[in-house]
Amino acid sequence: MDSNFIMRKADVTDAKAIAKVHVDSWRTTYANIVPDDYLSNLSYESREQNWQKTIPNGGVFVVENDAGNIVGFASGGKERSGKYSGFEGELYAIYILQEYQGRGIGRALVTAIVEEIKRMGWTSMLILVLKDNNACQFYETLGAKKLDTVDIHIAGKKLAELVYGLEDI
Repeated sequence: MDSNFIMRKADVTDAKAIAKVHVDSWRTTYANIVPDDYLSNLSYESREQNWQKTIPNGGVFVVENDAGNIVGFASGGKERSGKYSGFEGELYAIYILQEYQGRGIGRALVTAIVEEIKRMGWTSMLILVLKDNNACQFYETLGAKKLDTVDIHIAGKKLAELVYGLEDI
């Protein structure tokens, strides 16, 4: 990540900007993967409310451009499913506005989540990603190994989600 960007821990006042990145990123990342009507009905307001509740629990980082606008974020913490023995942490979400992708922001955000998970005393983490998402290759270059494929449903459409594991973070 070049010096035009600043990464920091999120605070609750960032909820609105994170929600905008979240919705806008879903609309570009998951176009032609997730049904269009689902994407068009995503709400900035409901995402903002969700982030207002999530941010105080920690594990959320943002990246700002030189104008002070949030252009990406990531969140992570304790692994949620309990299905994958030996994996204590999880990258819950990472989204970067399309025009800012490919600038090292994703790698910097993953590193921040890894450091947060290590501070919690854990040494491994899961990453779940839709199989048709171009980010799969990104996670593989970080050393993530495919552990499983699970089916999920979004707006009535069955999608495959890959479960990656990063050991010894």
